[in-house]
Amino acid sequence: MAPTPARLPLKKGISLRWLPFFFIFLQSVLYGFGDPISKAAYEVLPVFSLLTVRYGIAFLFLLLIFNKRVVQGIKAASLKDWLLPSLCIGGSYVLSNIALELTAATSVAFLRSLSTIMTPLLALAVYRKKFGKKHVPVQLLVIVGLYLLCGQGGLSAFGLGEILTLISALLLAGSLIFGEKALDRVDPVTLTALQALTSFVLALVCAFAFDGGMQLGAATPMVWGIIVYMAIGCTVAGYLLQNAALGHISSRTVALLQCICPVLTALFSRILLDERLSLLGMVGAVIILLCVAAETLMKDDA
Repeated sequence: MAPTPARLPLKKGISLRWLPFFFIFLQSVLYGFGDPISKAAYEVLPVFSLLTVRYGIAFLFLLLIFNKRVVQGIKAASLKDWLLPSLCIGGSYVLSNIALELTAATSVAFLRSLSTIMTPLLALAVYRKKFGKKHVPVQLLVIVGLYLLCGQGGLSAFGLGEILTLISALLLAGSLIFGEKALDRVDPVTLTALQALTSFVLALVCAFAFDGGMQLGAATPMVWGIIVYMAIGCTVAGYLLQNAALGHISSRTVALLQCICPVLTALFSRILLDERLSLLGMVGAVIILLCVAAETLMKDDA
């Protein structure tokens, strides 16, 4: 069987070694911009009604653009190839949104970022995939940076919201390690479409369970614009960039690189919402950026 596009080797020059890292940086830019602008939409629409439309648009867009490729890919893929990474990524976002209703956003942001540590541990537990000791200090230091940026002493209680966030972080780690494995057999565009479809189904179930059904009547043209950006920019492009990167660098590296997302969220929040970082937050952001820079310079081996 021919290799999937995500697994094709990069042969056209040393500069392409950095392409997977750029994919995750671009994904973080898309998410970082999407976080502050999505606040306006969440103030108008129930969260799961919004997510249902977001993922529905994303799947239909992929089906429209890559119709033949997606249909053929779905026919060729077996259930065991794509179900776990799809359930993990959909479940992660659903649970994190439930957690936001139960606890502080800073707690959710920090605890969900613990997927950075959970990813290599889960890979070790499931696939016996070891990682070099040289990566451990970077992994631990980035958690310190994330705590300064997102936590800043805000974890004064530990309840259901925090538990759901930790489960969300574990599921996010699962989406990376199972997604990395799935790309040995599943086309990345097909995997992205199946992940969007699974997320749509989970969000739809939650919309009826928690929102009392689909509630879209209050949506304004601006809100619809935000939803389209979240669907095309964050879901379609975000998932595709992640799956493309997983074809060339490990799930552990992807998880750590994604820690730049809270930094970019803080930057865009400063620009768009005039939200200012504290001194500790700025120190945390610098630590994260230094850790990401160090990780990109290390060889991605055991």
